[in-house]
Amino acid sequence: MIYQRKGFFDLPPVVKALLIINLAMFLLSVIFPNLQLYFAVYSFKSEFFKPMQLVTHMFMHGDFWHLFFNMFALYMFGRILEDVWGQKRFFIFYFVTGLGAAALHLGVMHLEINALISKLPTEQVQTVLREGGNVLMSGKNYIDPQLRDLNLMVNTPTVGASGAIYGLLLAFGMLFPNVLLYVYFAIPVKAKYLVMIFVAIELYLGFINRAGDNIAHFAHLGGMLFGLILILFWRKDQFNRWR
Repeated sequence: MIYQRKGFFDLPPVVKALLIINLAMFLLSVIFPNLQLYFAVYSFKSEFFKPMQLVTHMFMHGDFWHLFFNMFALYMFGRILEDVWGQKRFFIFYFVTGLGAAALHLGVMHLEINALISKLPTEQVQTVLREGGNVLMSGKNYIDPQLRDLNLMVNTPTVGASGAIYGLLLAFGMLFPNVLLYVYFAIPVKAKYLVMIFVAIELYLGFINRAGDNIAHFAHLGGMLFGLILILFWRKDQFNRWR
């Protein structure tokens, strides 16, 4: 595969716009930290949840390195995929995988929250749902371990474009399975194998070792899952047009 694009100004338009918006939103969030309260995505049960957050959370990042690695991957994979697919299809793919990532993450979180709620008295649950967000914003939390965990699940925001980025990684692996990608800029791995490795890691961390790592593993898996569905749909549609 030969790729000719070189500098930032030669990037395809959707990738360039996404890079600019993500960087701008990060700078704004540094200046105005409370932006996360409005643009990060919260659990459906949180008083802070707003439907628009399903989109806006993709443009918010937790710190510089979170932003850097996501934008580096967007630059590496996105520019190639947009050239292959065109602006419209790439735009659709990016936002479908980002929304799918949020949907799976929030769905799994909702099940976990409901499982915990079933073990608690109704009055305590209502107290957490009514007051827990403000408790966390004050830098505090409940002493009771179950109430503390419930409050963290309900009122901890999720940010980042990682779900869409994992979707791009999957797409690149499906379109260019034998292209060598260099892990840590040193270890060559074919794209198709790297995708498999990432799926295995996210499944393991998502189901077995989730506690305390502060990473939305099911969002990553959601981006890949919805990306796979969309690519298969496009392939089937393309086949049907020629039948």
